Amino acid sequence: MLIMKDKLTITINNGKMLEVAVNTKIIDIIGLLPENIRNKVIGAKINNEIMDFNTSLKRDTTINFFDVNDLAGYKMYQAGLKFVLEAALKDIYKDEFEVVFNHSIMRGIHANIVGDRAFTLEDVKRVREQMSKIILEDLPFRKLNVDSKEAYNYFYKMGEIEKSWNIHNITNQVVLLYKLENYINYYYGEMPYSTRCLSKYDLVYLNDNEIVLMFPNPRSKNEVPEYVHYGKIIECFKNEKKWLERLGIPYVYQVNKKVSSSEIKELIRMSEVNFDSKIHEITRRALTLGKKYIMVAGPSSSGKTTTTKKIALDLEAQGIKTLLISVDDYFKNRCDTPKNEDGSYNFECMEAIDLVSLNHDLKALGDGEEVRLPRFNFITGKREYYEYPVKLESDAVILMEGLHCLNRELTPDIPDEEKFLVYLSPFMPLNIDRHNYISTTDLRLIRRMIRDNRTRGYDVSKTIDSWQSVRRGEEKYIFPYVHQADMVVNTSLVYELGVLKVFAEPILYSVDNTSVYYEEARRLISFLKSYFPISSEYISDSSVLREFIGGSYFEK
Repeated sequence: MLIMKDKLTITINNGKMLEVAVNTKIIDIIGLLPENIRNKVIGAKINNEIMDFNTSLKRDTTINFFDVNDLAGYKMYQAGLKFVLEAALKDIYKDEFEVVFNHSIMRGIHANIVGDRAFTLEDVKRVREQMSKIILEDLPFRKLNVDSKEAYNYFYKMGEIEKSWNIHNITNQVVLLYKLENYINYYYGEMPYSTRCLSKYDLVYLNDNEIVLMFPNPRSKNEVPEYVHYGKIIECFKNEKKWLERLGIPYVYQVNKKVSSSEIKELIRMSEVNFDSKIHEITRRALTLGKKYIMVAGPSSSGKTTTTKKIALDLEAQGIKTLLISVDDYFKNRCDTPKNEDGSYNFECMEAIDLVSLNHDLKALGDGEEVRLPRFNFITGKREYYEYPVKLESDAVILMEGLHCLNRELTPDIPDEEKFLVYLSPFMPLNIDRHNYISTTDLRLIRRMIRDNRTRGYDVSKTIDSWQSVRRGEEKYIFPYVHQADMVVNTSLVYELGVLKVFAEPILYSVDNTSVYYEEARRLISFLKSYFPISSEYISDSSVLREFIGGSYFEK
C-alpha cells in the first residue's frame, strides 16, 4: 500500500533544512527566509533549472535561491529594472515619452527617452521617484503564456513592428510575455517574481533625452557601481547605428529578411568593406600624426589579433614596413609570475610582464638597432628567443597588441607623442527591438566559447566558469584607460550572430542540467533563436570573424 507523505524536507542554499507541507509553493518558502536574504531573491533553481515561484512542491528537494550575483539573476535583474523604468515613464507621462534601450555601456544601459519635447533632469528625478515607488510596492511580474499569433497581433497594433516580426520568426506556438501593473512586454527571457528585489539602481542624466540605467553586477558586491562616462564608446555606438539606419537594417528581423531573400551575401560584403574602412582610418590618422607605435587593446574576444594584422597589411599596402609585437611574449618566466590569493597565476596584472625588457626592445627597435625578439612558450612557461635579430627601417611602424596597451605605464620609455592608442570591442549596433539590445558581453562570450572549443577543446561550462574572472581583469586593467584611446573601433559585424549561431548551438546543447551553467547555456540558446542561420562559406578568410570560427588567412 502506497503511503502518502504530508510533510516535505526542503534544503535551501546554506544547507538549512525546512519541514513544510506537501504542495507548499516556492513563494511560501521565500517567506520563511531571513528578511535580508528574502529581499534580494530574484529567482529559484531546482536541479539547476529556474522554477516558477508558484510551483507546488511534491517531494523532498533542494532549492537554490539566487540574487544578482548569479549569472541568471544578473540578466533577470536588468530585464526587471528595464520594465520598471518603462512602467514608471508611462505612469507619469502616458504616451508623451517612450524609452528606447540602445546598448550596454560599462556597468549600465544607455537609453534615449523619445518624445516631442526635451526630457530634462527634473523629468529624470520624477521617473526615479516613481521607479522607487513601484519597487517598494512589491508588485509581481505576472507571467502570460500567449499564443504567438495573438502576441504578434498585439505588438503590431502597438506599433512595435520589429517585436511582432521577432515573435513571428521564433516560430514558438506560445510566447512568454510579462505584465507589470497594466503594461505588457516581451523581454525574451525570465523576469524576477516581483519588483521588491530591484531596490539597488540609479538613473544617470547625460543630457536632454539621454540617460544611463545603472544597477549592481556580480563583481560589484551588491552595490550600484559609480557611473563613469565613456563618451568615445557612446559616440562609436551612435555612428554605427547611423550606418545601419542608412542601410535600412537597425533591427535583427531586417537582417533575417536579407537571409530569407538571399541578399545576405551583399550585406556581408558591405560589412567587411565597412570594417576595412575603419582599418584604413586607423592607419591614416596614425601616419598623419607621425606616430611610430600603434598600440592595440581590447577586452577578450574583441578580435585584437586579426585587427592588428589587418592594420599591418594596410600599412604594408602603402609601402610602410611593420613589425608586430604581442605583449604576451614578454611575460616573465612562470616561476617569477605573481599569484592570486588562491595560488593561481595572475597573468593579467602588469607585474606579470617584464617591462624592462619590453621597453628596452621597443626603444632599440625605434632607434634602428638590431633586437632578438622573445616568444613566450606557454607549455614550458619560459621565454624563448627567435634565432635571427630584427632591424627596422627608419619609417617602419611597430604594432603592439595586449591587455595593457592603453596604459601608458606599460611603455614609460616611449614618448607619448610617438604612440597611437586604439581601443577595440565588438559594439553590436543592431537591436533586437526598441527595448532589447544585443549585449556586447554576450557577443564576446559566444565568440570565446566557439574559439575555446575549436582551439583548446574546452567545453562551454569551462569557458563560462572563467568568464567572471576575465571580466574582473578587464574592469581593472582595460576599462579605466579607455578615455586615453586616440580611436575607438567597433569590431562587430552586423551579420555575425547568424554565423556564430551555427557553431554555438551544438556546443551549448551539450550542457545538461547537472551543470551549474545549464540555465546560462539555455539562455544563450534562446537568445540565438532570434537569428536566421548564415553559412560561413560566404565569409572572407581575412574577416575578423574567422579568428573565432576558424579558417583565417592570418592563422595560415
